[in-house]
Amino acid sequence: MDERRAVKVSKYLSKHLRHQPETIGLALDEAGWVEIDALLAAAAAHGFRFTREELDHVVAVNDKRRFAIDGSRIRASQGHSVEVDLGLPPATPPAYLYHGTVARHLDAIRAEGLRPMDRHDVHLSPDRGTATRVGARRGRPVVLPVDAGAMHRDGHVFRVSANGVWLTQAVPPRYLRFPEAR
Repeated sequence: MDERRAVKVSKYLSKHLRHQPETIGLALDEAGWVEIDALLAAAAAHGFRFTREELDHVVAVNDKRRFAIDGSRIRASQGHSVEVDLGLPPATPPAYLYHGTVARHLDAIRAEGLRPMDRHDVHLSPDRGTATRVGARRGRPVVLPVDAGAMHRDGHVFRVSANGVWLTQAVPPRYLRFPEAR
């Protein structure tokens, strides 16, 4: 499978397993799972055919492990805008987590902190490198350290997804470390 095809299948899966399953007639269960055969049939019926082998390849090689397969079912690991309960238990975060963004968002983040926007949770990275890659998707990245240890001590709940992304409802500005203004 060539890289362009893998990206196209991955984006299709993200759209329909995280955001718009209904547009191809899928119904995710309460935990976000759908039968793989139903997904393949719905995609084909809506003009986007891919094979089980292509699906398995995309799941296996995705560097962010965006999808999980459990027997005959598949789901997105996190990032849903549709209502799902991933069943992730609360977890104790490391002292610091990281959020990748771009400079144009810093004023809003300074004022409001990190909010989930159209997702259920704020996504945080376990290391600077991952946060840098996340921020770079939208331009020149800025990495904000998050004092996750202090947040946790203050009662904020964290969960960690199957692919290592840390999730929390919001990050108030006082827990963020901003770069020095130039």
